[in-house]
Amino acid sequence: MHGLAPLLLIFLAIQAEAFRICAFNAHRLTLAKVTREQVKDTLVQILARCDIMVLQEVVDASNRTISFLLQELRRKFDNSRCYSFLNSSQLGRSTYKEKYVYIYRSDKTQVLNFYQYEDKDDLFAREPFVAQFTLPSKILPSVALVPLHTTPKDVENELNALHAVFLDVARRWQSKDVILLGDFNADCASLAKKRLSTLLLRTEVGFRWAIADGEDTTVRASTNCSYDRIVLHGEACQGLVRTAAAFNFPQSFRLSEEEALSISDHYPVEVELDQAPYGVQHPSLATLLLLSLLLPLLAPQSSPVA
Repeated sequence: MHGLAPLLLIFLAIQAEAFRICAFNAHRLTLAKVTREQVKDTLVQILARCDIMVLQEVVDASNRTISFLLQELRRKFDNSRCYSFLNSSQLGRSTYKEKYVYIYRSDKTQVLNFYQYEDKDDLFAREPFVAQFTLPSKILPSVALVPLHTTPKDVENELNALHAVFLDVARRWQSKDVILLGDFNADCASLAKKRLSTLLLRTEVGFRWAIADGEDTTVRASTNCSYDRIVLHGEACQGLVRTAAAFNFPQSFRLSEEEALSISDHYPVEVELDQAPYGVQHPSLATLLLLSLLLPLLAPQSSPVA
């Protein structure tokens, strides 16, 4: 087993190389909500998983809610990690307003550019707040993120309009490596599967829906809907994808459904981008274990001393 330990360390180091981008509908996030002990502790654990997190449904007009969460994150890691945030203006057609907020590890990534999409035709209830971040990859030094929280009443139109936002981002920053993400409401009663298949983001070439149809992104046991999605465009961006999934935080943190719903009725969705060069395949744990068994057999045997 002595030869196994170094290989396990190599495997763990390789796993740690991934850069994780997340999106989370945090369900009417306010200061009053996040200062509740269990909510605070769970949210901090969720945020700590991500190098970039895009929060939706932040309804605090000030930045006190986000400042509080950053303070708790820094406390958790004894200031060994650096966190910053970037937020949109308040968005919405009525008195009810939300913000998009990026919380990101500023010791691993930086904001290069950002802008609020100009929704001249009022196609979006909450128009995307686009940001471009650096990545720790020589193959893909930066990526644009386009978050969207659709209104359930107009999902199909908003998702088709999201294609125009992609084109605007690609033209503005001369890059087609773009990640579209958020609570798209892209399933169940909000969008029939037949209509989903006709979306521009489905019929146009080059878009990869990393969160698959049928993957439940909701907390309630009574629902099974793929509302929250991550869609990637660009060969380099797609080539770096290691995994993408919803994060079942109630299961991971052993929360009851009632406890989980005090956080949100959605799971976060996450994509991990590899930091290794494009096209380089990491050895699996099984491969490393096999090597640990074979290497002693292949090593030259020393002759016994007379």
